[in-house]
Amino acid sequence: MKTLYLIPTLLAPDTQSSVLPAAISEKVSELNIFFVENLKSARRFISSLKLGKTIDEITFYELTKDSNYDAVFELINELEEDAGILSEAGCPGIADPGALAVEIAHQLSIKVVPMVGPSSILLALMASGFNGQSFAFHGYLPIDRKERVKRLKELERLSHTTGQTQLFMETPYRNRQMLDSIINHCNPNTKLSISADLTAENALSKTQRIELWKREKTIDLHKRPAIFGFGI
Repeated sequence: MKTLYLIPTLLAPDTQSSVLPAAISEKVSELNIFFVENLKSARRFISSLKLGKTIDEITFYELTKDSNYDAVFELINELEEDAGILSEAGCPGIADPGALAVEIAHQLSIKVVPMVGPSSILLALMASGFNGQSFAFHGYLPIDRKERVKRLKELERLSHTTGQTQLFMETPYRNRQMLDSIINHCNPNTKLSISADLTAENALSKTQRIELWKREKTIDLHKRPAIFGFGI
C-alpha cells in the first residue's frame, strides 16, 4: 500500500536539531516525491537537513490554495511510490493547502501518516494559559480595517461568552495594524496572548490584559510570524 507522509518543517531557521525528531530526516531521506506549498522553501528545507540527497533528482509538485482538485487527484492517483507533503512552515494540513492532498489520499485508500513536529498554533495555545479544552483557530482576519475590527469584536465576545479560546493570525508585515485595532477597539480588560517567532531564540510568548499591551513600548512585531489569541 502506498503511503502519504505529512512532514512538519521548521518555524524558524536553523532549529532542526531542537525541534525535529530524527524520524523526520530519516523519512525525508527515503522519499523522492514531495507535494509542497512553496518550491523554494521545500528545496531549502531538504538541503538544510544535510542528507546527501541530490535536490535535482527529487520530484516536486506544488500544492497551493489555488491548486486544482482534479489535477491533484490525478497526480496522487498515479503515484507508484510513497510521497511526502511539506508545508511552508509547521505542520501540513493545519491552516495549510496540504489538506487537499490528504482528502484525496483518503478517497484513494492511500495510507496517511502524520509525523511529529512544530505547529505554531498549538505552541501558541500551550503558551497562552488559555482554555486548551475548547479552542478555535480562525486564520487570517479581514484586511479591511472596519471588517477587521468587526471580526475582532466577534471573537472577543465569543471568548467571554463561551470560555473558548479564539486564535487568529495576520501577515507579519501587518501585525502592527492588527495590534492597533485590538488596543483601540477591544475591551481593555480582555486578555490577549501574542506568540511570535516561535522556536527561535528571540521567541515571544506573552499574555496580559489589553490595557497592559497598550503600555508596551519595546515589543516590535513587524515582520515577525505571530499568533494572537483572546481568552479568559
